[in-house]
Amino acid sequence: MKIKAYLKPTCGWSMGVRAIMDKHQLEYEDIDIINNPANYAEMVEKSGQPLSPCVEIDGVMLADVSGEEVEQYMLANDLVKANDSEAAAPTDRGCTDEEHEKMRNQSNPIRFF
Repeated sequence: MKIKAYLKPTCGWSMGVRAIMDKHQLEYEDIDIINNPANYAEMVEKSGQPLSPCVEIDGVMLADVSGEEVEQYMLANDLVKANDSEAAAPTDRGCTDEEHEKMRNQSNPIRFF
């Protein structure tokens, strides 16, 4: 299975996708869409929209998805088997306001126009 995940370095939704990949011990390409504008442009071109995370699994693009939705897709298509392991991060939500504030204070935002 070839998986390309278009993710932000620090984002609750992106961390949820990573947690699902780790839960199922899947190899995947973690593509940084914040620090590399070309990666963001590729994601928008392939997905047809600007929101993240986006995960491409064997050529099928799942746009603006949660880790929970990625796992549901993989289970429904027999790409992974259900297991009782806990995901290392929440898979159904973004960052809290406190986490967003901490990120704002730690970095300079990149603007895409």
